[in-house]
Amino acid sequence: MAGSSSSDVAILGLGVILAALYLFKDSIFAANKSNNVPVAPSKGSANGGGNPRDFVAKMKESKKRIVIFYGSQTGTAEEYAIRLAKEAKQKFGLASLVCDPEEYDFENLDQIPEDCAVIFVVATYGEGEPTDNAVQLTQNLSEDSFEFSNGSHRLDGLKYVMFGLGNRTYEHYNAIARKMDTDLEAMGAKRIGERGEGDDDRSMEEDYLEWKDAMWEAFAREMGVEEGQGGDSADFVVTELESHPSEKVYLGELSARALTKTKGIHDAKNPYPAPISVARELFALDGERNCVHIELNIEGSGIAYQHGDHVGVWPSNADLEVDRLLCSLGLYEKRDTIIGIESLDPALAKVPFPVPTTYGTVLRHYIDISAVIGRQILGALSKFAPSPEADAFLKNLNTNKEDYGKLVSNGCLKLGEVLQLAAGNNIHVKPTPENTAAWSIPFDIIVSSIPRLQPRFYSISSSPKLYPGSIHVTAVVLKYQSSASDHLPSKTVYGVGSNFLLNLKHALHGDDAPLIAEADNSLPAHVNSPTYAIDGPRGAYKGETGYKVPIHVRRSTFRLPTNPKTPIIMIGPGTGVAPFRGFVQERVALARRTVEKNGAEALADWGKIYLFYGCRKSTDDFLYREEWPEYEKELGGKFSMHCAVSREPPFKPDGSKIYVQDLVWEQRDALADAILKGKGYIYICGDAKSMSKSVEDTLMRIFGEAKGGSAEVEGAAEMKLLKERSRLMLDVWS
Repeated sequence: MAGSSSSDVAILGLGVILAALYLFKDSIFAANKSNNVPVAPSKGSANGGGNPRDFVAKMKESKKRIVIFYGSQTGTAEEYAIRLAKEAKQKFGLASLVCDPEEYDFENLDQIPEDCAVIFVVATYGEGEPTDNAVQLTQNLSEDSFEFSNGSHRLDGLKYVMFGLGNRTYEHYNAIARKMDTDLEAMGAKRIGERGEGDDDRSMEEDYLEWKDAMWEAFAREMGVEEGQGGDSADFVVTELESHPSEKVYLGELSARALTKTKGIHDAKNPYPAPISVARELFALDGERNCVHIELNIEGSGIAYQHGDHVGVWPSNADLEVDRLLCSLGLYEKRDTIIGIESLDPALAKVPFPVPTTYGTVLRHYIDISAVIGRQILGALSKFAPSPEADAFLKNLNTNKEDYGKLVSNGCLKLGEVLQLAAGNNIHVKPTPENTAAWSIPFDIIVSSIPRLQPRFYSISSSPKLYPGSIHVTAVVLKYQSSASDHLPSKTVYGVGSNFLLNLKHALHGDDAPLIAEADNSLPAHVNSPTYAIDGPRGAYKGETGYKVPIHVRRSTFRLPTNPKTPIIMIGPGTGVAPFRGFVQERVALARRTVEKNGAEALADWGKIYLFYGCRKSTDDFLYREEWPEYEKELGGKFSMHCAVSREPPFKPDGSKIYVQDLVWEQRDALADAILKGKGYIYICGDAKSMSKSVEDTLMRIFGEAKGGSAEVEGAAEMKLLKERSRLMLDVWS
């Protein structure tokens, strides 16, 4: 007992000491406290206190007089931002800080030094919305309650340049650039030159070229600089590596995780190689057109999606175009040579893809060699021509807008094809080092001049409620004839993403692609689609039973109302029906659960579901024809489909074709009632150039008539209100 008692006393004493230490710890240990506790920088701190989100501090530290912010959804605005930075350096010797606005704070925008300028390169996305990375920037500029470091919503004296990217077929053409320009001027900022507006429906490149020269003249006057103070300088250094561990060389992998085969979240920076479980043709097999239905298995990937989302498919460039450019650059025999690439100014130009890699890999997987080559770069490449004639050919295309338009733009010519034509080579035969002249273009210029190969996005045509482990893609294969010119007859142009998927469909079934002849029969018959390295890097996309496709999901706001009692009107001809297949499946899944729980009568008060669809011939291109009647049964008659078959009778009284907008007009009374009284939702998906505008005009007529007024006044007002309340949503493209 005595030993136990002594032990208790000792423990009690220790407890008292520890309690005292805890209670008086601040006083006892004050002297030993670290003085290195990081302090958050105060608002508007000039040097940012090392704050990585302070662009003004970065400008001062790196002695850069220009900061360029880009709002980009697909990478195009970022490309133009980098081009402007390069031109400022070449013309005036001025260095720029190129920034993703999502990575910075804008409270100290008013602290930009007087001898500096801000350049905004912003795209308009969706229904007049900013791109995802520019949302905060646009909000800060537009909201009067947002204060800069001066304690007000003023930017007096701030010098800025504005270039917008848009598409004139959309209602809100370049709305973001225009709104930002208005907001900046209202805050006292001063624009340099005119606001530039690029139109992707016409020619973004030509709009940029027409705008930039006058802008740079105004820039020189305002900034007090003279042209000629800069000079040509490389952005990158390309080094051939004699020895490098093969397992550390990127051969088309899109991320470090893909190279090392380590697990991680699958997104745009780390796409998932999804196995193809189903691949089939949706059009008539004896037709000239193709539309592929692909089902991608995402089980175990961690990827989730909702109806209306988009799936990004990461294609590679066609074998023919890879070989063509390798031959034109004199790199055919060095295609597997390992190279390292370093940026000479990471703030201006980051290496746009993973390295080390190989020449062939860059051209196949990482840069968009299949795009129409821009006019501006041709002048820079002419100095590396293999002959005086080739030099003159490129210089003319660079300076003669009309010749460039006829041959390159209308002819849809890629860089490899232009180099071959300039050198007098035949672009219609398989390119080899023997029949293709080699140009001495440094590879760093190729990396600088050709943008990164981007994913191709498709509206997901399934619902996760019916297909939780599968994403369905409905893709019409892009294939059309280019315009002929004096130098070149018309040729077949193939879209990269859709033909990549078609190639996978052929391979999965062991199909032989059919042979076709050109429209004018001037060339021998050839395979009806290009071929691709579909096995992927190191065979990563070739499975035991089939193939895989690298994908990621992009979220969308194109969503059904949650209440099934709300009427739904969907208008989507052609592959515009893709998301609506997912919409209908979403309602079918809900109907099954509802009927199982409460019986078929539980669907009685559901809102009507209208689908307006269009195709050319019911026997050739009626997508998912066998599915729609089954959906109609499961939805208890709430779903109705209205199909316009444009090349089959009945036709209009004057003999013209019937399109979806005509069927919408026929149902005008029911649709007006569903929207104006039933508070329904309208969805339009498909071609923005003609279909979408025609449908919107028809809806304006319907609403104007229903309200006892005109389409131009009452109809337009109702359409505006529906869009503002997200009850009229569009997923359109041009």
